[in-house]
Amino acid sequence: MVSKKIILAFALIGVLAFSGEQFAMSDSDRAIYAEMLESNPADMDVEYGSELMEDLVGGDEGLAKFLGVSEDELPAYIAGFPRYIEKLGLVVGLDQVLQALMAENGKKPFKLKSKDMFALSTYAKSIANGEASNIDVNANEHMKKALALGEKTFMTKRGGRGLSCNSCHAPAVIGAILRTQPLPELGADGVAVAATWPGYRMTKSSLRTLQRRFQGCMKNALLKVIPIGSAEMVALEVYLTNRAKGIEIAVPGLKR
Repeated sequence: MVSKKIILAFALIGVLAFSGEQFAMSDSDRAIYAEMLESNPADMDVEYGSELMEDLVGGDEGLAKFLGVSEDELPAYIAGFPRYIEKLGLVVGLDQVLQALMAENGKKPFKLKSKDMFALSTYAKSIANGEASNIDVNANEHMKKALALGEKTFMTKRGGRGLSCNSCHAPAVIGAILRTQPLPELGADGVAVAATWPGYRMTKSSLRTLQRRFQGCMKNALLKVIPIGSAEMVALEVYLTNRAKGIEIAVPGLKR
């Protein structure tokens, strides 16, 4: 008797192998996408995030001071996240730094999955627009361990379908069609994780961060969803950001 896992594996292969014009964007969707490129709905979230930055963390100056850099150095420094922050004793994403800074300023930190945090962290990331992603995974042992954990998280098969992140993003399946979308090379221009997230997702009509997108993928693959801000989730962002090193940052991105 053929096991359910084998049946699911063959079903996945069949979906991946099947492609065609019927999966391409419709003309109307292309028109909407082109219009949104000119006026990204998430730009309003970035503006709101800018106001939150001033009110809660002392603006760009407050963030720079917390990170121990000058305002002139801030864009390039932000382009190196996730990174190890000594005062926190952890490898963290920019959103976690903002949480710590809010707490230091006597404010109640936003939850990492909240709309307010998405807006605040997107504005903070936008400070680095035009900079090349410059994450340094060899900066210290903490970053090296995070990279190793991120690769393990990316490659490990989990859940009832026995899938990993790599199942849909290995070189052998790049460009194949899954759920009406071509599977992307995560380190390539145009879809590079470090360059285009946070981004506005057209199918969700909302701003999403990279880690929130990871959660969506996990849910769709019937995997146990890893919490945003956990060591594994930050490490996964480290791993994929390293693959996109050198790509120019431009957020908020625009996603299907």
